[in-house]
Amino acid sequence: MILCVDPDASARERTRAALSEAGFDVVAAGSLADGRAVLDEHAVECVVTEHELPDGTGLELVDAVRERYPDAACVLFTATSLDNIDTGAFGSLVAEYVHKDDDHDELVDVVEHALAFRSQTAYPLPENEDARLAALERYTSETESLGDSLDRLTELAAELLDVDSAAVGIIDTHTEEFLSCHGIDFGTMDRDESVCTYAILDDDVTVVENVQADPRFADNDALRAANIRFYAGKPLVTPDGEAIGTFCVQDGESRGFPDRDRELLSMLGDEAMEQLTLRRRIRDARRGGRDD
Repeated sequence: MILCVDPDASARERTRAALSEAGFDVVAAGSLADGRAVLDEHAVECVVTEHELPDGTGLELVDAVRERYPDAACVLFTATSLDNIDTGAFGSLVAEYVHKDDDHDELVDVVEHALAFRSQTAYPLPENEDARLAALERYTSETESLGDSLDRLTELAAELLDVDSAAVGIIDTHTEEFLSCHGIDFGTMDRDESVCTYAILDDDVTVVENVQADPRFADNDALRAANIRFYAGKPLVTPDGEAIGTFCVQDGESRGFPDRDRELLSMLGDEAMEQLTLRRRIRDARRGGRDD
């Protein structure tokens, strides 16, 4: 989805039409406030915005988009000269710039390039990544209250499956945050360093019998430092089918993982997801009972 924002209705329609003809799904808005409202309703992969908006600037919109979708491509398509845009006020915020004197073909080329660059990560993304991240937002508040129940599950997993460690992690845009760890302390891990990044691509249990011999992780210093050779992970899948994280186990020795162990890990993962779902339902019920 591309968000196109321009206060000039005719200019906005021309830009929307050019992007639509190029095959993009486009939603249009005429102001900063309307653009922000779109972000509440749609997952946005790219924003194309005029700089001068009636209630702010295009860079303010870019800032709002990047806060919600850090990987979104952002393009200023504006009549304002680059010299007259205070980019310094936005620190490291980066957006492409196309002057409106250029034709829409130039804009379409820039958008296509920006979206292609966005997809070039060091790790594979699920096809439904935007929907997955949207689902994740519904499960990540008040997770600290689950600490004891998840800790019991990870301790049980380590004992039951005879492994060094077990963990429950949720995978955000660029990182994996661990809600519970037993036998190891991961803290927060970059997504490109996590085996769980690959485990969420499969509905079943993912098993890597020798992590350090797997070419996907050959240069992974974080896994080597943690002395992880064996890994097995079961995706945490929401009731609507989105994998938001994993229940995983690790060991310092390479090993197999028989079918019964896979079944047990799958059950533990399902139980952890049920705990997360129950917590979300309780939170939603409390919010629904408030007098606003």
